[in-house]
Amino acid sequence: MSTTSLDAPTINNRRQQIGWAIRILIALLFLVSAVAKLYPSPYFAMTTFEIKQLLPMGFSETTAAYFSRTLIGCELALGLLLLQPHYFKRLIMPASFLMLLVFSIHLTYEIATTGNKGNCGCFGALLPMTPLQALIKNILAMGLLGYLLYITNKNDDKRNFFIPLSVLLASVLLVFMLGPIRPKTPVVPQEPMMEEPIDEILPQPSDSLAMQANTTASTTPTNATATTPAAPEKVDEPAKKKSGFSSYYADIDKGKKILCFFAPGCDHCKETVKELTQLKKQDPDFPKIKIIFMNEEVDLIPAFFDYAGATYPHQIMEIGQFWQVLGGNRDTPGVFYIWNGNIVKAYDGINENAFKKSEFKALVKKPWSEIK
Repeated sequence: MSTTSLDAPTINNRRQQIGWAIRILIALLFLVSAVAKLYPSPYFAMTTFEIKQLLPMGFSETTAAYFSRTLIGCELALGLLLLQPHYFKRLIMPASFLMLLVFSIHLTYEIATTGNKGNCGCFGALLPMTPLQALIKNILAMGLLGYLLYITNKNDDKRNFFIPLSVLLASVLLVFMLGPIRPKTPVVPQEPMMEEPIDEILPQPSDSLAMQANTTASTTPTNATATTPAAPEKVDEPAKKKSGFSSYYADIDKGKKILCFFAPGCDHCKETVKELTQLKKQDPDFPKIKIIFMNEEVDLIPAFFDYAGATYPHQIMEIGQFWQVLGGNRDTPGVFYIWNGNIVKAYDGINENAFKKSEFKALVKKPWSEIK
């Protein structure tokens, strides 16, 4: 006796179950992608996405700001619309497939031109992924959508276009409300703070005059004799140049300086400034430390300095400008060792180029002839 095949209702029921499983999975993919691009705060996350992902693609700052919010709104809308029946097969599935296809083409180009490096930004800072990981994820999702398109009956679509349109507009509007576009504002300089308590007592004006007189008397020879002036001693330091940071700190290109780029709420930034403070307390000739803070969680700056164990001159910079000055391909914490305007060493992020206390301690003690 031949085995009985499954009847049509059973097959249809299983297809519906598989179809809903795929719909929920793809919907979660879009929803998580949208929400992740708003983490840890909408304006910070979207601005970071614009600077690191969109500007390198050729977007202007204004266009990137509107595009990023519209894109996230569309991802949010598709995640919701995949769970409803109106124009599902005619519009929602093709639109979802098209978005994944565009993302995949961009990721393929990025891998071919720059390699499989860094975070692709698909899930923001919440779930970092390399471009290759994101590409594989998109290909699998497109395969599932293709199968879903195959097993879905077009006649099951409901046709109230107002519902998809309303969800799309509401989603985009919500993203714009969560992360409104802010006008560019200039850097906000803070009053310079004393880096370390001054232990020595400065002489009074009268004492200074007496000291100067004594010094002059002691250095004036009793019998003036003609002597040949000694040749100036060659200083082992780099020639002066412009670092590009003098518009933020006027004296940054004079002598040895350390310019840090920190986010007040960043734990890694707090650990870095604490290590710098420890080095500064051990070395009286340690370079002066100056900080540029990202304009995010600025209310945490006092706690930041409490943790560091010292306060330093600092400025607050808008997030977009902060990333551009630091470098769109760099990350926090950023530490630049500058000597006469020459950027001797630049640390950034928490991976291979992260700040290394022992390495830096040895570096700042080296003469220029051992560095160049």
